[in-house]
Amino acid sequence: MTFPTGSRFKDLLALGHDLADRSGAVIRPHFRRPIAVANKAGKAAFDPVTKADQAAERAIARMIRTRAPEHGVVGEEYGREREDAPFQWVVDPIDGTRSFITGTPMWGTLIGLLYDGAPVLGLMDQPFTGERFWSAEKAAYAREAGRAARRIRTRSCERVADALIMTTSPDLFESGAETDGFARVKREARMTRYGGDCYAYCLLASGFVDLVIEAGLKSYDIVALIPIVERAGGRVTTWDGGPPTAGGRIIASGDPALHERALKLLNR
Repeated sequence: MTFPTGSRFKDLLALGHDLADRSGAVIRPHFRRPIAVANKAGKAAFDPVTKADQAAERAIARMIRTRAPEHGVVGEEYGREREDAPFQWVVDPIDGTRSFITGTPMWGTLIGLLYDGAPVLGLMDQPFTGERFWSAEKAAYAREAGRAARRIRTRSCERVADALIMTTSPDLFESGAETDGFARVKREARMTRYGGDCYAYCLLASGFVDLVIEAGLKSYDIVALIPIVERAGGRVTTWDGGPPTAGGRIIASGDPALHERALKLLNR
């Protein structure tokens, strides 16, 4: 089987949009409403999950089983199905559950697709605001509620001193190398903003942010975002310049020259 292009890619992307539509319909009724929050991390930490996360992932998995039964699924809440399938849908039903439970709209549903381990396409859907970001075959697009889709592109920013950085939280970084590396980039940058989760990467792809630097990510936190950023003109790697598909320490940039300079600071 060859890497999907043309009509095959369009069919896969159409399924991705349908998955986003279905999950959004499940999630919307729960946002900014009273909802029980469970802690998946137990007493050691706080890793929240709600019935909205769980119901959305179940809805996505059901549609994949119906529409593409030969495909696998990797989900944050329910693990893996058909792990040997060449196509693997990698899903985070609510990326940014902390924002979700506090009523902040800086969260989204991540729907990514791997083919033989390589990112094929990705969507980030924000069902409350009606925004959606996705990767086409050779470009990236965004659509706001009630508006037509538009192509998005990263912006040029070669110097760290001119860069606007986003990261979800400084608490993501472990003390030592991670905290020190991020601090070096932060000191040189023009501005740093916190919060955002998946939303930050889409703002980078849209040309509003220059760097997103994070750590401790899982595959379902990043797979959908890689093709969106890259087909908008950006770059996504681990802090050591390696492939980001498995998560870990992640840096995304809108400008390749900026990426190299930021990597040097992170690893000094």
